[in-house]
Amino acid sequence: MPVDTMKAIRLHEHGGPEVLRYEEVPIPELKPGEVLVRVHAVGINPPDWYLRDGMTNLPPETRPKFDFPVIPGTDVSGIVEAVAADVEGLSADDEVFGLLRFPSFDGNAYAEYVAAPAADLALKPAGIDYVQAAGVPMAGLTAWQFLIEVGHDHPSPFQAAKHRPVALDAGKTVLVNGAAGGVGHFGVQLAKWKGARVTAVASGAHESFLGKLGADEFIDYTQSRPEEIAGDVDLVLDTVGGPGSRRFLRTLKRGGALFPVFFGEFDPEETARLGVTVSGAQVRSNGAQLAELGRLFDTGALQVAVDSTFPLAEARAAHERAARGHIQGKIVLTVA
Repeated sequence: MPVDTMKAIRLHEHGGPEVLRYEEVPIPELKPGEVLVRVHAVGINPPDWYLRDGMTNLPPETRPKFDFPVIPGTDVSGIVEAVAADVEGLSADDEVFGLLRFPSFDGNAYAEYVAAPAADLALKPAGIDYVQAAGVPMAGLTAWQFLIEVGHDHPSPFQAAKHRPVALDAGKTVLVNGAAGGVGHFGVQLAKWKGARVTAVASGAHESFLGKLGADEFIDYTQSRPEEIAGDVDLVLDTVGGPGSRRFLRTLKRGGALFPVFFGEFDPEETARLGVTVSGAQVRSNGAQLAELGRLFDTGALQVAVDSTFPLAEARAAHERAARGHIQGKIVLTVA
């Protein structure tokens, strides 16, 4: 292969996993503020298949604009190959990971090389490998920005008010719905790190996994309705979200909060009557926050679960795996 080209996955049209094409394309050129990363692994996230599908599940006014062909993906880990002249703090051969240019759809991560904004990257924690590191950025930052610190002033497209995390400590109870997934398993661990008592909601196959991550209680949603069991909860992190999220309002104590990761519709009169808050954030790239997460991996306070891996050329199979659901942790593409 010529040295100025690379392999990448591109979309030329919207559709199912079959529209993901493995192609030879030019290696990207660096712009100011960027570094060239030789990619070792790529994390797969819901926005990847939203983009592939045509973002039909998002309100038209919130859909980012882009042109075909487009390289999907945002989450990478790899080695810095080159650095733009104005970049400080990163050098060639640094091991890095990052969430690139989100919430735009210009991450271009499904590739052997990516030009990445230096501000979106952090040094890879020494205690995790490239595959694990690629599973962290979007899911880890979503959990962090919902639960710990927003880190930016950009409002969610679904609400006018700025999102404010709940101060978590040993006196707080947290319920995490979808606890075994990417955001969920980080949410469980971050809530435990802050000292809260955590109830994890997932299918029964994940009970042992979530217990090892620190969950104090477990509800198998295939056997029971969590909203009929849980009560007096300070915070619900609903990583599934959407229309069904309203059912968790009844689990909250007065003064409690419901944080749906994918926002649904809520009745302001109902939330006012219950004395609760519903709020969400739009996750955004943030290298400094990733560095904070990295320190938690280095101390052992966090770990990342990898559901499955697929070679970059088999991105279609990875998306098919995602569509089957019941994911434990993250799906990751590996790059030779």
